Amino acid sequence: MNQPGNLPRSGLGSLVLIAAVLAGGAAAFAYTAGWLSPDRLTPERMIAALTPPSGAPLGHRRNHAKGICFTGVFEANGNGVELSRARVFERGTYPALGRFNLGTADPNAVDATVRVRGLGLQIVADGEEWRMALINPPFFAVSTPQSFHELLIASGKKDPDAMKTFIQANPEFAAFAAWAKSAPWTASYAEEPYHGLNSFIFTDAKGGGHAVRWSLLPSAEVVPISQAELEKRGSNFLEQEIVERVRASGPQRWTMVTTVADPGDPTADPSKAWPEGRRTVQVGTLVVQRIEQERDGPCRDINFDPTVLPRGIRLSDDPFPAARSSVYRKSYDLRAAEASDYPRTEAGKP
Repeated sequence: MNQPGNLPRSGLGSLVLIAAVLAGGAAAFAYTAGWLSPDRLTPERMIAALTPPSGAPLGHRRNHAKGICFTGVFEANGNGVELSRARVFERGTYPALGRFNLGTADPNAVDATVRVRGLGLQIVADGEEWRMALINPPFFAVSTPQSFHELLIASGKKDPDAMKTFIQANPEFAAFAAWAKSAPWTASYAEEPYHGLNSFIFTDAKGGGHAVRWSLLPSAEVVPISQAELEKRGSNFLEQEIVERVRASGPQRWTMVTTVADPGDPTADPSKAWPEGRRTVQVGTLVVQRIEQERDGPCRDINFDPTVLPRGIRLSDDPFPAARSSVYRKSYDLRAAEASDYPRTEAGKP
């Protein structure tokens, strides 16, 4: 018989196992937070690198800080069900909201000074949310989150050799630089394609997995202009133009095209585009019906976390979505605490 205060070996073994699990969880948390490795990349370090010399954009997102909200619907055509059992791909119409934005930490940036344009999107089907963040380049600038951090550091230095050193260490950046130099500028968010550059896994009704990326391709005619001409149209022309375009011409549309990887295609590196000729499936249409200013708009408090996924879609081995999720979460916490620095108008207050 056990003496008071003693435990049978089986009970002692259970406690040891629980302690080991808790210790392992604490160690993993500490590692994730960077406590065991001072040089490890953390959300705080990434946000510090994103912060411009003028200071943090209080009350705003720490990147893609300039933007405008929209609401609309996603019209699924039913083709997507062969790839994923997610309800959002069954034929039907589902509510959507999102945000057109510029890839800058400055909410007051001049439109013509920002090369990357983005679209944050949330689609809801049967209570399940699908959130995503897309940009207009067809591939990402670098191959890893660590390299992205190094890019931010190098681009912020006054040393003219900093970027040269970075590019030598990250040769994949050359393709992005070529795109930035040669791709046409447009005078409208409606004329841009938006690409989800990260790979995800679609799971079909039989349990089969398909590595995919997706894009939103505009129905609007693309009318290229020069950067200088865009600058002449004003610092906030893109927001003004999309408001007027929807008001005058009605809803704007983008076709969602899903690209399916072949075996051996890189899924962990968004800087590498998949070869031409990969299978594509048009799964539906995003219809933007209404534009609203961000200050009081429905997208203001939405965190377009790419790891918020419905059943039938899951993460791949691409490290960027998880990294972005942690940075987005920290950015959200910061701007929520700074709401008084970006107050709603009296009409927009609850």
